[in-house]
Amino acid sequence: MPYSFTYFWRTSGTKLESMQIEISTEKSLTDELATLLQAHWLFCTSTTPIEHVYALDASRLFTPDITVFGARIQDELVGVGALRILDIEHAELKSMHTLSRLRGLGIGKAMVSHIEEFAKGRGVKRISLETGATEPFKPARQLYESLGYQDCEAFGDYVLSEDNTCMTKLI
Repeated sequence: MPYSFTYFWRTSGTKLESMQIEISTEKSLTDELATLLQAHWLFCTSTTPIEHVYALDASRLFTPDITVFGARIQDELVGVGALRILDIEHAELKSMHTLSRLRGLGIGKAMVSHIEEFAKGRGVKRISLETGATEPFKPARQLYESLGYQDCEAFGDYVLSEDNTCMTKLI
């Protein structure tokens, strides 16, 4: 079932603007999703040495342990996120990306909230993530911190470096 979120903000003066964000499960790798995931890959590889990039190739996202979500505004795919089940109570937030022209409007926050609710419904108690530790990833780290994620040790196959960090949250 799609998750719907309305974001409101003020423009000049007292005018109130809004947008409807709809988040739903992506069942296959469409051209539109492939383009957004390619933008995610290019962002990661242009800001981080390749040996410290853990972004998944789009073809590796559609496996039984991963659920992919898309965020749409007026039928345009504007954001993506995924949940990888690590074990019965632990999952990983993966492939979070919002179109650069729409960052800061609450799309990422809505996506994480939706994924957390989805995970809770499957018995997950903890969600962890790996993200960049450098300046280009600061907005992402701030988003995760604002949602209650805290720095943690590396998990799974991750190796911490000056270029990346891991975070976790009990849900």
